[in-house]
Amino acid sequence: MSLMHRVGWRRSVVVLAVTVLLVVVVIQLLSDEPEIALVIGEPYEAMRQRSTAAIDPAIPGHVSFNIPKSDARLRFIDPQYGFVTPPARFFTVIYNKDIINSVRMSPQIEPLLLDDTLKIVLELQEQWRNAGWTPIKVDYFPSFADTPQWRAQLRDVNKGGKTYWHAGNQYQVMLIVNRFRDQNRPTEERYLITLALATPWTNP
Repeated sequence: MSLMHRVGWRRSVVVLAVTVLLVVVVIQLLSDEPEIALVIGEPYEAMRQRSTAAIDPAIPGHVSFNIPKSDARLRFIDPQYGFVTPPARFFTVIYNKDIINSVRMSPQIEPLLLDDTLKIVLELQEQWRNAGWTPIKVDYFPSFADTPQWRAQLRDVNKGGKTYWHAGNQYQVMLIVNRFRDQNRPTEERYLITLALATPWTNP
């Protein structure tokens, strides 16, 4: 093998090794995505110790909330009704005397286009349905669907959409979608999703 061939072969091996290393790093980053892992009604400190996203401790004896120190997804860890959200930038964990009583968040990093918004809400609904959650008040607040009627309603700045789901008599989620004027993209239709999770606060 000539010197030139040996140099070219070694260069190829180095490029391949670097490529493999980069792939491994990306996979690790994706799998190590910061998350808040919790269940409603548990001690706040148990959530802090379990979660991979940093969040401040609770103020003993107070009713308050804290926000993760980075973008983070919610992993709701109930053994029957658990689900996972996409990463969120707006994310609050509310507690009452050191016990978690609710979560309010927007499961997205930025205002989204309608197609991306529907993808998230439909995937969340599918998780809930598969885990045994049931939609409630469907005559007034039907579940989201990718239909021309739903798209027209969501595009209406005066309407938007809202749906409620119950997990037996243990938990309730509310999911809201509204048009949002994004100052960074003033000519685009952008949307915000709001998710609230707590023990049931409305009747089925």
